[in-house]
Amino acid sequence: MMMSHLPSATYRFQFHQHFTFAHAKVLVPYLARLGISHVYASPIFRAAPGSMHGYDVSDHNELNPELGTREDFEALSAELQSHGLGFILDFVPNHMGIEHALNPWWRDVLESGPASPYAKYFDIDWQPLKRELENKVLLPVLGEQYGATLESGGFQIEFEGGDFVVRHGSMTLPLNPLTLQPLLREVAQQLSPAPPEIESIITSIDHLPLSTETAPERVAERVRERQIIRERLQRLCTEMPPVLDALQQRVAAWNDRADPMYADRLDQLLSAQPYRLSSWRVAGEEINYRRFFDVNTLAAIRMELPEVFDATHRLLFELMDAGHVTGVRIDHIDGLAAPQDYLMRLRERGGADLYLLVEKILGPDEKLRATWPVHGTTGYEFANQLVQLLVPPAGVTDISVIYDRFLSFRLDYREVIYRSKKVVMQSLLASETNVLGQLLNRISESHRWYRDFTVNALTAVVREVIACFPVYRTYLEPDQPVTESDVLIIRRAVNLARRRNRAMERTVFEFLRDVLLPPKDNAHPVDEELRRFFVQKFQQCTGPITAKGVEDTAFYVFNRLVALNEVGGEPAATGLTLEAFHRQNAARQAELPHTMLATSTHDTKRSEDVRARLAAIAELPEEWGRAVKRWQVMNRKHRQDFEGETAPDANEEYLLYQTLLGAWPLEGLHDGNREEFIQRIQDYMVKALHEAKVNSSWLEPNAAWDDAVKSFVAALLAPGRKNRFPQSISPLAERLAQLGMVNSLTQTVLKLTCPGVPDIYQGSELWDFSLVDPDNRRPVDYEKRQQALDGIAHATPGEMLEHWQDGRIKMFIIHSLLTLRRARPELFAKGGYTGLAATGIWTDKVVAFERRIEGSSMVVIVPRHVSELGWPPLGQAWHDTQLSLATAAPWRDVFTGREHAGAAVSLSELFAELPFAVLLA
Repeated sequence: MMMSHLPSATYRFQFHQHFTFAHAKVLVPYLARLGISHVYASPIFRAAPGSMHGYDVSDHNELNPELGTREDFEALSAELQSHGLGFILDFVPNHMGIEHALNPWWRDVLESGPASPYAKYFDIDWQPLKRELENKVLLPVLGEQYGATLESGGFQIEFEGGDFVVRHGSMTLPLNPLTLQPLLREVAQQLSPAPPEIESIITSIDHLPLSTETAPERVAERVRERQIIRERLQRLCTEMPPVLDALQQRVAAWNDRADPMYADRLDQLLSAQPYRLSSWRVAGEEINYRRFFDVNTLAAIRMELPEVFDATHRLLFELMDAGHVTGVRIDHIDGLAAPQDYLMRLRERGGADLYLLVEKILGPDEKLRATWPVHGTTGYEFANQLVQLLVPPAGVTDISVIYDRFLSFRLDYREVIYRSKKVVMQSLLASETNVLGQLLNRISESHRWYRDFTVNALTAVVREVIACFPVYRTYLEPDQPVTESDVLIIRRAVNLARRRNRAMERTVFEFLRDVLLPPKDNAHPVDEELRRFFVQKFQQCTGPITAKGVEDTAFYVFNRLVALNEVGGEPAATGLTLEAFHRQNAARQAELPHTMLATSTHDTKRSEDVRARLAAIAELPEEWGRAVKRWQVMNRKHRQDFEGETAPDANEEYLLYQTLLGAWPLEGLHDGNREEFIQRIQDYMVKALHEAKVNSSWLEPNAAWDDAVKSFVAALLAPGRKNRFPQSISPLAERLAQLGMVNSLTQTVLKLTCPGVPDIYQGSELWDFSLVDPDNRRPVDYEKRQQALDGIAHATPGEMLEHWQDGRIKMFIIHSLLTLRRARPELFAKGGYTGLAATGIWTDKVVAFERRIEGSSMVVIVPRHVSELGWPPLGQAWHDTQLSLATAAPWRDVFTGREHAGAAVSLSELFAELPFAVLLA
């Protein structure tokens, strides 16, 4: 079967050891029947053992053996091609997994330091602020402090395959051969007389280039000679067992804690390595390699170097050339030093037909860079556009009052963001911020005009400006003109930071501004090379700080209406007008018609169906206000006191009630699902506590507080007549489930008909009430989904709506519209977009638009804010509301098959059977 390089609809698979290439192959016929054009896969290259996501790639040029063999992958590819499906691969260019030092490049760096041929591949500062780390890389892998770990026997030397390593738990770390001379000389002395070969090996090690020698010829010599030494030592131990016995005896002696020299000798050995072992707690302040956010086991690589690009893309290009990969999604584009250059190289190598997306979180009113040669983003902005459309502004205003009263104080979202980013910069990412301050100080020292700025003042100004940054990052490039948007972003951040800090010297803010945006004909020029390096590092830092401060902190603190707390979202938003919705869609059609449209992803804080339920809370502010007030009193007895504070606090309790309503089982709470549901909610709440960093955190877990909140959850959901809460929450849960169903179907229809390429996250073709990961990575019941797809042919739309709880109605909509997309690809890819306005009593509750191309037209009509219409929102509930159509020609409803004629259509008639319609002419 022929396939287009441009997808019409994608389906996201999360590959891991329990969902392999073979599992995916079996599902290809199902996806083809559903109407999918492309599988959209999580990373499939070798990752950390047991990885459940694949973003910790340890070798870009080898398929992950936990997913299957090359033959298994090619069998999957053949099955996809036989059904006309393409394969879009998630690729990770920003970082590599280094957990347990299994990454071969990283392991070489640990053994050889700056002299490793891979030393420049990783973004390591070999001359950091801490002098003790000069020419070393910090390894924050210990559970306790280094000294305590060493003296308690936490390290053991081992000999394996011609190599000496040091073991800590399940991890082994390489040892620089030059540091092993004392041990090998002891072996030689014990053998007395020593075989000439071991003496020769010791001499060869003596002549190895040092780990600080970085001249290319010395690096090559070290690589060559180190391998020869390894082979010689292994051969000697094989051919002469007494040598191996003596070696093992000396290793055992060095590991003997009863020896008074044990700690000093081992410390001397470890201190001589090109790495410095430390407690994981040290990372925030002293780590000297760039990470993915604050994850110590994900080390950033320097993709701006051509040799790194070539070395990491060999297998990807091989799979592309063979036709196995037809599209690529670039993970964390904002982490790269030069995103546009990278994308240009990828486009040049992949060709014009390569479908190319970037994971990019856009701020309010921010647009994707027009100069990037990509089809669009992964669709976070569309998910937030939809949820804002579903939230009534008046209801949000009422919810704000309820939230403030529940907390007994008012939270300002902008202030929460500012504080959260400051917290992150003072803890998790303190090292990165301090490095920027030191770099800025070096720049100030390069011209006498600025030399009086102190390191503390410069570090403080960096923190303040980043805390006020309105987007994830800017894209300033050397020797390229600065875009107007970047100028506005930087000036806005600097001005806001200045207003917040009137006590700080004005000129220090101006200095940072001028470093980022150097004025023409500057009378006091600074070191240009240093300035450019600072700008690069600054831009690579603002994204992680914003992500950790906003998505992973503020989103768990500001809990007013958490339906809005989505990746790339705006929790303080008050809804979206129909006019704004139509403007955004028309702009997308004009600028990025093939960008991805997402509603659930592996990264979303809540599934699309949970979010749809929670958006409906804003339709019922009075009921919600009464309910939370009642529950606050009802459940007071389950809280625990901690020195004047109660766990959970009011903000956490408010979040919990929304979480329960969003994830409440459709069949209600009963003995068959209670234990699992309690565990899921407890796990979610503990994660939320740690992310919020108010009463507990990942860095400093407050186990007592965590346990108190878990006990609170268990008490609220406990069985028995004495517990009134489940009975109290059930009516509102059922009402929100109904309204949420309508919202879910509305957003499903819109995702499948608006300009762009819809993506379906694994399993979400039926109802999915998952929370944040790992909850959203639970196994998917595909047998149930295939049965549902089979079953929709034997039921009427009305019957499926009546029994909506089984999810067939959602499957029916998806299948119907994906079939339509496949039948009329030009209409969806190139069709124009025109917003339509209804008339009548419920005009603001109707979302309608037309997609038109020569010879084909489609009108989409869906509801929103339907709580006032009664249940179900069908037929006469719509009173006199009607919609004018562009032509009186007969229109056929894709879902019901009914025909409608005339220049206008009554929604009472149109929505007689289903509360949404897609009309074709």
